[in-house]
Amino acid sequence: MTPLSAPDPRRAQLRRLKLIALAMLVAMLAGFAVSHWHGERGIWAWVSAFCEAAAVGALADWFAVVALFRRPLGLPIPHTAIIPRSKDRIADSLALFVRDQFLEPQALLARLQVFDPASRLGSWLAEPARARMLADMARGWALQALDFLDEAAVRRSIQGFVIQQLRQWNAAATAGELLGLLTADNRHQRVLDEGLTRISEWLGNDKVKDRASTLIVGYIQREWPKLASTVNWVKPIDEIGDTLAERLAHAVLEELQQILAQPEHPLRRDYETWLSDYIQRLREDPALAEKVEQLKQQVIDHPAVQEYVQGLWARIHASLRADLASEDSALAGHLRRSLASVGEALQADPSLREALNQHLMDGAERLTTRLRSGVTEHIAQTVKSWDERHLVEQLELSVGRDLQFIRFNGTLVGGLIGVILHALTVWFHW
Repeated sequence: MTPLSAPDPRRAQLRRLKLIALAMLVAMLAGFAVSHWHGERGIWAWVSAFCEAAAVGALADWFAVVALFRRPLGLPIPHTAIIPRSKDRIADSLALFVRDQFLEPQALLARLQVFDPASRLGSWLAEPARARMLADMARGWALQALDFLDEAAVRRSIQGFVIQQLRQWNAAATAGELLGLLTADNRHQRVLDEGLTRISEWLGNDKVKDRASTLIVGYIQREWPKLASTVNWVKPIDEIGDTLAERLAHAVLEELQQILAQPEHPLRRDYETWLSDYIQRLREDPALAEKVEQLKQQVIDHPAVQEYVQGLWARIHASLRADLASEDSALAGHLRRSLASVGEALQADPSLREALNQHLMDGAERLTTRLRSGVTEHIAQTVKSWDERHLVEQLELSVGRDLQFIRFNGTLVGGLIGVILHALTVWFHW
């Protein structure tokens, strides 16, 4: 069962005050009748003057109070039931009042400027406990956000996004741009020098020479077995292989040294020409671009790549959760330090405070300008949509108590005025 709402105490209080006001009116009418019955002589003349004026004042104020909310006695008297008949006008006036008094941009900006939000924010953030509190709150929100996410949907979205971006990526053009950066300032020549130097060091290694000798001997024995047998009578073939390997390495090293020493060596020019031509082809040759694109698509479609992309979110999610769940979260710590740094910077740098305040003022002005018309229309439409009986009832409950005191005062003030007027009449006739 739905519990009954508690009765509004204002309703009983208003009813009691109305009865008191009515009792005062009845008392004044009774006093007026009794004074007339006694002939309005002596003290009864004064009672009659008081009660007559008090009754008129009570009736006038009763009419005025009732006319605000409804038609007195149900009679179609003009300019009564003011609030119900003027509901739309009241709604528009209330909306304009709120707009002009509470949403006036200049008034709001003046208060905001005096408030100096940047300085207050800097002082607030400079407190370590507050920066830690904000960081912990952000950490908690982030953990909740991770729980709310649909991991399967996120995984599909990430996979679809990454694959789509990879498929749209112009690999040939990117390769051309990268190689173009490589050739700037002769970087490609330095790369060539480094490669030749590494080859020289490799050829000078004894293990490499031994391996080359073994390869030479094995080749001779395999291709020319008779020659190998004949040579062995004169000199062991292993020694011949060592000699050839040594001479070959020496010849190659000499050539490499010449290339390294001569900036205009033919090999360098050939290398320069080949690289420039290849970069140009990557940028302009559709056939080469198509080959690169086919290679890229093969890489994208490879199961290992697809599996890696699918597992991206799982790894990201696990790393984020592990970090955020820890009291010593690196992300929260970074945010805490950042907030503290912002607070210290705002305290120490007047220009930064001024810039932030100006941004806040500009944003507040734009927001207020946008909200003024919307809030004004919302207030007006809301009030207009209210039920008239409900509106009248709520207003009467809110201000009816004070209005009944007006009736009390009207009764008493009217009576006093009646006595004063009677006194003036007696004085003038005396």
